[in-house]
Amino acid sequence: MSDITNDNIGTAKPVPPKSSPFRGRGELGIINYGAGNIFSLTAALERLGLPYGMINEEKDFEQYDRYIIPGVGHAGAAMNKLEQTGLVPTIKSLKKPTLGICVGMQLLTAHSEEGDSDLLDIFPVNTLRFAHSSTYKVPHTGWNRVYPEKENQLFKNIPDGSHFYFVHSYFIEYNLAFTLSSTTYNNKFSASIWRDNFYGVQFHPEKSGIHGETLLSNFSKL
Repeated sequence: MSDITNDNIGTAKPVPPKSSPFRGRGELGIINYGAGNIFSLTAALERLGLPYGMINEEKDFEQYDRYIIPGVGHAGAAMNKLEQTGLVPTIKSLKKPTLGICVGMQLLTAHSEEGDSDLLDIFPVNTLRFAHSSTYKVPHTGWNRVYPEKENQLFKNIPDGSHFYFVHSYFIEYNLAFTLSSTTYNNKFSASIWRDNFYGVQFHPEKSGIHGETLLSNFSKL
């Protein structure tokens, strides 16, 4: 599995808590396809006072200025769930800022070794499994330092080498053209990627303390 943290895998349409003051409106649209870490993400957005809502069908995209693709679990299964929503053509044509988180980031790539799965192919790079090693345990779980490779407002006010929280067995290959930031675990790989209006982060910003919250806040201003 790409992520052993699983708030609601297998739930067809997870929704934010009923107490959410932002439910159903706002600038951030969370693509709700049944394979996302919805609750931890919405809790972080509420802590930051960032308005959000759920995207369940194509017409919902019009309500929001920015989009988040969450994701936990198996990349191939997540892609299958996303295809079942009928939202894939719309996602691939988005022109507004779009952020994939963890498996949501992996979905933006061309192919994953996890289930030999073809993905969205927005980034022409691959998602690979960490090699077996006696030194590095798989999955990669815990805090790791992240180093920006390019200047971008997504990492504004986040110091180089800041710690972010990772839980994954598969990684996105390092590619200078698309790698926004990198980290190393057994090998160097993309901690985040960027192409036009599309962004992805392998770590969980919603579980990464002040630096993760800063990144989410930055994304809301792109």
